[in-house]
Amino acid sequence: MEPVITRTLILLVLVTISTTAIVCNPDGGTSPAAPDRCAGVEFDAITPNEKGNTFFFKGNHVWNGFTGPAQLSSLHFKELNGPINAAFRMHNTENPDDHDHIYLFQDDKVYSYFNQTLEEGYPKQIQEDFPGVPTHLDAAVECPKGECMADSVLFFKGQDVHVYDIATKAVKTKTWSHLPSCTSAFRWLEHYYCFHGQNFTRFHPVSGEVTGAYPKDARHYFMTCPNFGHGGDRKPLKCSDVKLNAATTDDGGRTYFFAGPIYMRVDTHRDGFHAFPITRAWREVNDGVDAVFSYDSKIYLIKGDQVYIYKADAHFTLIEGYPKTVKEELGIEGTVDAAFVCPNENIAHIIQGKIMRDVDLTATPRVISQNFPLPLSDIDAGLCGDDGIRLFKGSQFYYYESPRILAMGRIAPVASDITSALMGCED
Repeated sequence: MEPVITRTLILLVLVTISTTAIVCNPDGGTSPAAPDRCAGVEFDAITPNEKGNTFFFKGNHVWNGFTGPAQLSSLHFKELNGPINAAFRMHNTENPDDHDHIYLFQDDKVYSYFNQTLEEGYPKQIQEDFPGVPTHLDAAVECPKGECMADSVLFFKGQDVHVYDIATKAVKTKTWSHLPSCTSAFRWLEHYYCFHGQNFTRFHPVSGEVTGAYPKDARHYFMTCPNFGHGGDRKPLKCSDVKLNAATTDDGGRTYFFAGPIYMRVDTHRDGFHAFPITRAWREVNDGVDAVFSYDSKIYLIKGDQVYIYKADAHFTLIEGYPKTVKEELGIEGTVDAAFVCPNENIAHIIQGKIMRDVDLTATPRVISQNFPLPLSDIDAGLCGDDGIRLFKGSQFYYYESPRILAMGRIAPVASDITSALMGCED
């Protein structure tokens, strides 16, 4: 009987080895194999860091960004031992020593990191830093003033949401029974997401209201997975291959770059650079634009001989009666190559070939007030901000301090290359 027992033990060992994947830690230890988020994962916590990279936590592992494999969380946060319950990035511009720090919550303790370095004095008891906030949280997410009544943090536990005012340290508790129990929460591009299972539900940070068809599978939106939508195999565009069609900054400070059928928000680089179909924000405009400018809380999209004017609120709404012809709206005939309006000015600078035409937007009807020859041609896009003007041509741009200097110039300045810092392309 002994050989049979021995063979049975060997078989049990082999079965155990074959069904339990083991990987080595850098320090020589072992841990369960890294999870695959494309197989469907319920995240423990999600937070961006001070550079805009997003960490997705699960057990002892973390994903750094929307692509790539899981790594041991101790490689990024070496003092962590075990899974965390919640995480958020602090928004507190009144206190630069705290702003953009990552807070990680583990049972009754909180860790504060900046640039992946643990701040002195941490970990602490949660009550020391966040009085009135419960322990063993389910999720947390920051909520800046303007999106919430004041700079705040939303702490989730069960169906209760504890709204923590960063300045006063006051806590107000709400019960959002209509929202799924969030195992993690994430603020991304000024929207708020409750993650539960492998799905997510978007909610309003003040009321908790859910609008639209939810839940949705996170694999379609927040990671790149084979056979799932929203960018499964898309690779970063090389900066040398960039060719813009338009660019603008609206009155709310939101900066948009347009290229072909997509657009990109570049003022939200702290959340990473992400491209979306133009129809996502401006649903009536298909197949790209020729020029775009912003004026008086509105955004003007020029496509062919048509101009679409949208009210620039949290969501863009096409103004009744549009589109109209460019001739009817701006007094201009022919193809528009680029357009821009500088902050606190009423002049639309319209570029056609080697001519810049100025249109007074306060006039009725609008007509060309001045024409200026330019030392440049084939301009793709123009963007004017407090720091000057950039005229984009292919993968480069030309810088001018003001419209006046642009209008008076006779020799083109030296072109500068578009870089990853400007729009997240690959240098």
